[in-house]
Amino acid sequence: MFLLQAMNQKLKLALIQSHLIWEDPEANRKLFDGKIGAISEDVDIIVLPEMFSTGFTMNPEHINADEGRKTLTWMRNLAQQKHTALIGSIIFYEDGKNHNRLFFVDPDGKVEHYDKKHSFTLAGEDKVFKAGKSKLILEYKEFKLFPLICYDLRFPVWARNIENYDALIYVANWPKARIQAWDTLLKARAIENMAYCVGVNRIGSDGMGYEYSGHSAAYDVLGDQLAYSEDEEILYVTLNKEHIASNREKLRFLEDRDHFTLK
Repeated sequence: MFLLQAMNQKLKLALIQSHLIWEDPEANRKLFDGKIGAISEDVDIIVLPEMFSTGFTMNPEHINADEGRKTLTWMRNLAQQKHTALIGSIIFYEDGKNHNRLFFVDPDGKVEHYDKKHSFTLAGEDKVFKAGKSKLILEYKEFKLFPLICYDLRFPVWARNIENYDALIYVANWPKARIQAWDTLLKARAIENMAYCVGVNRIGSDGMGYEYSGHSAAYDVLGDQLAYSEDEEILYVTLNKEHIASNREKLRFLEDRDHFTLK
């Protein structure tokens, strides 16, 4: 019965791989206005990179504290205009702290958020952004989605599929120097969790001189690559419930998963 119900359930994502303008939220909103406005296909979710309004800056004091709320309002307006959901992370100031916060905004104006759990200590992210402690499991159009942020990709226990989610979605500013790890880990997360795994990275260079080569990609539950790019472009990928259900029915690997408690 479940397989029959899953046959026609699909979710189409638009993955925007773009350069970012350093520490300039207004300019980045205009940049993505153009890119999102150019999407003519019917999509269910538009996915933007990590810190898409500023780049991966460790200088949140350079950004006006109200810019996060301005960008969230912008996301809500766009979601309503395009009749599609948006995902992306931004610098968000709240309760006296800065957060690397991912927002999911649906066309009806509903907003959910996730604060990055694993701070990138190599860049000092732990010193300027408050780390999150809780997962966000989204349910949207019959799909269960688990969005995460960049460095979270290196921590498989946090991503372990104990919730029976359908897809992992990573937003990132993952540098060119370590892009092989990005490629390898995205595929691994898909295989070990028997879930789609989608990663959206940026391209170009940032204000600190780091280069980014994209490699935004999507993998199915068997680890087969569905989309990939090193260029500035929009990638489209469709998630299919029947693919998930049939493979999990045939290959019952998740039934043998370990049970554990995170501390």
